[in-house]
Amino acid sequence: MAQTTSGETVGRSPRGARPHAPSRGRAARLAGRVRRTRRVVWLALLVAASAVLAQWVIMPPPLYFDPYYVWLAARDWPDIPLTQWPFDEVPHQVTRIGLVLPARLVQEVLGPGQAAYFTVAALGGIAFFTGTYLVVRSLFGDVAGLASAAILLVHPFFTMTNPFGHEITWSTGVMLPDMPGAGLFAIGMAGLVVASRRTGRAQTRMLLAAGVLLGASFLIREFLAFLFLAIPAYLALLRIPWRRNITVGAPMLAILVFNFVHNQLVWGSPLAGLVSAAEHGGQSRDYVTRELAARSFLRAMHDWNPLGLIFTAALALTIVGWAVTRDRRLALVLVWFFTLAVPLTVFSGVLDPNDIKLRAWLQRYWFAVLPALLAGGSGSLILMFRMLPAGWVSRLRLKTVAVPVLAVALGGWYAVAAVRAVPDLPRDKAWNELRGYLGDHRGITLICADRRLAQTLTFYTRDMWGDRVWRGEIRDWPHYMPQVPRNAMEGPMLYTRWRGMESQIAGGWRPSPAEGWTLMWRSSDGILQLWNPPPLPPGP
Repeated sequence: MAQTTSGETVGRSPRGARPHAPSRGRAARLAGRVRRTRRVVWLALLVAASAVLAQWVIMPPPLYFDPYYVWLAARDWPDIPLTQWPFDEVPHQVTRIGLVLPARLVQEVLGPGQAAYFTVAALGGIAFFTGTYLVVRSLFGDVAGLASAAILLVHPFFTMTNPFGHEITWSTGVMLPDMPGAGLFAIGMAGLVVASRRTGRAQTRMLLAAGVLLGASFLIREFLAFLFLAIPAYLALLRIPWRRNITVGAPMLAILVFNFVHNQLVWGSPLAGLVSAAEHGGQSRDYVTRELAARSFLRAMHDWNPLGLIFTAALALTIVGWAVTRDRRLALVLVWFFTLAVPLTVFSGVLDPNDIKLRAWLQRYWFAVLPALLAGGSGSLILMFRMLPAGWVSRLRLKTVAVPVLAVALGGWYAVAAVRAVPDLPRDKAWNELRGYLGDHRGITLICADRRLAQTLTFYTRDMWGDRVWRGEIRDWPHYMPQVPRNAMEGPMLYTRWRGMESQIAGGWRPSPAEGWTLMWRSSDGILQLWNPPPLPPGP
């Protein structure tokens, strides 16, 4: 056996030595930190990871129109001329700096490609689903919080988001302001609830944090400011002293001042965002009457998918629960809901059906109150269950057998119903295949497409990080034109048969071999096709 000069065997420690003590010490310290980390942190991380997984499962491609224009605004910031196309079409979208500035930051880090878009959309989903868990948990505990987040994660409102399949609304995986704005507001409300259980400096810190989150939600979705009107009522219901309104309002005021300064520097008017939001609207393409507008919440929940009934049932449960228990937490939830529901309904056509400011019959306009409804519904069940006589609970084994079995059965039924409600999940498989095809056929120098396809296509002429894989020209036209323009037949045409709510191009036209069109390429799932046009007749 090899020896050292001191006679000690190589590889064997001297008596009493602890060669692995530092590593064992580090492991022990790490284990100690894990044990000391509060359960809420681990569960919030679990919900956040689930949100990212859900987005990966459905994986809608980067979408067109509003999300695309916000993406361009982030790329071009601070050069965003509100009077020039395309920004003049959606000035209310591109002045939401709470979405534009983070998107620009992510583009700087990850590049201008699909990876950055996915990250921005994922952050919005994390905020929303984690915010739901945190606010429901702060009111009624971990089980209610996790159940509420799970209900939203698999609900068709948040899985059927891909217009190349069968979409209901744009939510998970789409870069729009509704989910991140609602999520930040929910986390801010959770901060207020937690602050009500603190005193002194701990309460001050929590109220300041809540004010920051509430103020930031306004930078993303401006009509959430309606919810700020009830902040004194929130604090009163939570038995937080009246003077603490100043503590919550101070960071919100600072954020508003920052918004005004930014807008003055970028657009020459501190009120650019508010003016854009106020001027947005007009005659709706949908049929609207005052009676229909008054039923906007019910229409949003019931007209698109039967499982929307969950949210109206939760509202009914909350009202019944408050009437029976008079619990302040349920009152808080109802104030939260009606503070937003009333102006949303009024401005969706009750005031003037010919001047629509907010399309409240769309589900995503109600995202900010869904956490409140789930908190109220679950909280009402919990509180009313606690009112049952103890003898009944023990004799019927309600707590140990009946309720857990019923909860598992209902959860299983809901999960199956939510999954079956989704007819297809095309993801972005077709678009990735098209990216590979274009990379292998760089001799193609022109692709024509309607504007929706063309805007999504810009992401797939680049790799995930934004480096170009195809450098040809994309020529687009508005899909609502009565016929395909002549110059759109000068090169291969990208085509899809829209399966969801989108209208077909040129009133239902499609390329046909009988008219001389030849199929060049087709995705494996049949979503996308590339057609070669027939020879154009000589011009006049």
